[in-house]
Amino acid sequence: MHRLAGARQAYAWGSRTAIPALLGEPAAADPVAEVWFGAHASAPATLESGSSLRALIEADPDGHLGRGVLSRFGPQLPYLVKLIAPASPLSLQVHPSLEQAAAGFEQEEAAGIPRDVPHRRYPDANHKPEMLFALEPFEALAGFRTARRATEMLAGLQTPLAWDLFADLRTDIGPAGVRAAFTRLLDPATCPTAAAVAETVAAVAARLAAGTSPSVRADRIVARLAEAFPGDVGAVASLLMNPVTLRPGEALFVPAGGVHCYLSGLGVEVMASSDNVLRAGLTPKHVDADEVLRTVDWIAAPPVRIAAEHVNDDVEMFYAPVDDFELAVATCQGGPVVIPGRGPRVLISLDGDVVARHGTDRLSLRRGEAAFVAASPTPVVLEGEGRLAQVTVP
Repeated sequence: MHRLAGARQAYAWGSRTAIPALLGEPAAADPVAEVWFGAHASAPATLESGSSLRALIEADPDGHLGRGVLSRFGPQLPYLVKLIAPASPLSLQVHPSLEQAAAGFEQEEAAGIPRDVPHRRYPDANHKPEMLFALEPFEALAGFRTARRATEMLAGLQTPLAWDLFADLRTDIGPAGVRAAFTRLLDPATCPTAAAVAETVAAVAARLAAGTSPSVRADRIVARLAEAFPGDVGAVASLLMNPVTLRPGEALFVPAGGVHCYLSGLGVEVMASSDNVLRAGLTPKHVDADEVLRTVDWIAAPPVRIAAEHVNDDVEMFYAPVDDFELAVATCQGGPVVIPGRGPRVLISLDGDVVARHGTDRLSLRRGEAAFVAASPTPVVLEGEGRLAQVTVP
C-alpha cells in the first residue's frame, strides 16, 4: 500500500471550505474545487517518496495493475477518483464516447494542436463516464426532461425566445423536439442574444414572485444560473433538463453524451481516466457548441441513480454500467470489515480514523486521506471507527 497526496485544483467554482473541512484544515484562501487521486497525466497523485502514482505504475504496470487490467486497458490506471466541491455552478457539459474520443484525439494530434491549449477538445483518447457519490447534499442537472414536461416549464412565459422554444418542442413530443429546442439555444446560427436570455430570465423571476411557477425548484435554478452567468443560454437551457438532489450516500451516474451541470455540494467523483470535457455554456472557458450538439444524447430519461447493493452488513457496492470502475463504501465500527476487490484500488477515508490492512501492510487513514493498493486477490480489511471508499476495476 502507498499513501497518496491528491492533486488539488483551484477552479473558480470551487468551495473554500468544504474540502478543507473534510481534510481537517482551515478555510482556504483560494477555491479548492477538486482533489485528484489518480494517475492521469495532467495531475497525478503523489507518493510519500515525492514520486507520482503515474510513475509507480509505469515502472511495473503488470505488478500494479494486474494482467487482466493491463490486457483490457493498457498500462494505465483506468479510472480517476476525485473529491469535488462546487460552491457555484460548473459548466454545462457533455463527455464523448470512447470511439468519439479516440477519433477526436487522433485528429487533433495529427493537426499538431497542443494538449494544454484552451480550445483543445480532446486532450486524451478516453471516454469519461462518471459517477458522483454524495457526501453532503448535492445539487445537479442531468439529462433532458421529456418534451411534454419541458413545454410546461415554458408555457406562459411571454417572451419571443420562450415562444420559439415552445414551438420547437411542440413539433415533436419526443427526442426531435428536445433536439430542436436545445439546438436553437446553442447553434451559433440561431442562439439567442444575451438580451433575449435576460428577458426570459426576468419572465421566470416574475412568475416565481407571483407564485405561478410550474416548478419553484426549476425557476430558482434559472435565477441562480443567470446570476452566476448573466446572459448565458445555459440558464434557459436548464428548463429543458432534469434537476437532481442527492442525499448523502446516494449516487448519480452520467453516461457518455449525458448533458449535465453540477450546482453545489460535496462528493466523491469516480470516472474513466480522462479530462475530455465539451462545454456548452455556464463557463468562462472555451465553449464548443458544434461538438456538444454532435455528442449529446437526445433521449429524455430520468437521471441514472445507482442503487447500492449490500455485499455484507458493512459494505455497499455501487456498480456503474461501465468496465472502468466500481465503488465500494465500507462502514467500520471496530472491525474487521472485508472489502471485496482484486484490481488496483484507491482508498479514501470518508469519516473517522481507520486502519486499512492488505496482507502484511497496514496503513492508518484519517478523514480525507488516501492510499493506493496494487492489484491482488487479497482483499482490503478495514479496522477502527469510520467509513472508507474503495474504487477498483470490476
